[in-house]
Amino acid sequence: MKRWIIIALLVFSSVSVVLSYRSSSAQQREPEVERKVLSKVAPTYPALARKANIYGAVKLGVVIASDGRVESTTVIGGNPVLIQAAVDAVRKWRYEAGPQRTTEVVELKFSAR
Repeated sequence: MKRWIIIALLVFSSVSVVLSYRSSSAQQREPEVERKVLSKVAPTYPALARKANIYGAVKLGVVIASDGRVESTTVIGGNPVLIQAAVDAVRKWRYEAGPQRTTEVVELKFSAR
């Protein structure tokens, strides 16, 4: 019974995250131009996820400054146990410079090794 409650909470939180992203992204849109990633940092697989055998993908909306820094990230979807590791990694990425701020959608996949 306890396991079902935890699963229900995880599903509910994932759905609410997706819905909040959709409403916020409708309010502020950055130009969507693909920019080349110059350096990536791989996410650290969370110990809790490894122990619970949780895997999957996390999708993030990423705002990239004109100098190539990641300004902000917004969660589009994914398992809540994996989200923070994905955000922490993507915030360290660097993109090529561009004439203006842009947005990208990034998907990171976590798999049990």
